[in-house]
Amino acid sequence: MHTIEPYSNWRDQYISEEDPLSPFYRQDYNHFEFTQTIYNYYIHPYWDNFGSRTLYMKILYADYEQNFAILEMIGEWNDAIEDDIMTLKRDVVDALFMNGIYKYILIVENVLNFHSGDKDYYEEWFEEVTDENGWIVFINMSQAAQQDFKKRKLQYFIELMTIPAWRTYKPEFLYSLINDEIMKRLPE
Repeated sequence: MHTIEPYSNWRDQYISEEDPLSPFYRQDYNHFEFTQTIYNYYIHPYWDNFGSRTLYMKILYADYEQNFAILEMIGEWNDAIEDDIMTLKRDVVDALFMNGIYKYILIVENVLNFHSGDKDYYEEWFEEVTDENGWIVFINMSQAAQQDFKKRKLQYFIELMTIPAWRTYKPEFLYSLINDEIMKRLPE
């Protein structure tokens, strides 16, 4: 796991630690020492800790004019024990929302497992963004993780999409692709 870095090809357009509106503003990274772990596995030092012991993230891009953010996740999403959705919602999403972000793209292809817990924070997040005509999309969730996700009926709050070649897009084109797909799914 220590070789999996957050996607970095958009850093010429956005760097979360240089964004004063980012919850990770002025984050300092040790480029030579691996200290963060998920269970007994070290992860790359560029992943951001937002308070979970099993799930880390990176804000890859935020556009405050078009009101969207792209987040990449790694680890085990565990709402049953760690209440990861609560921590993510309170410590990251709420800060972004206060600055006008209400469309969220979460790349979850490096989330190994998903263990559901209470739905309240998903529902709260969904209600907040839909009040602003926003949405939440998880991209490339593994089939195993999707089973638990769908068993709890969380897909009513968060869209699941598969876009294997998301890295080939510029962030604004990825956003447009997803936004267009969401608009097609809405009833007229």
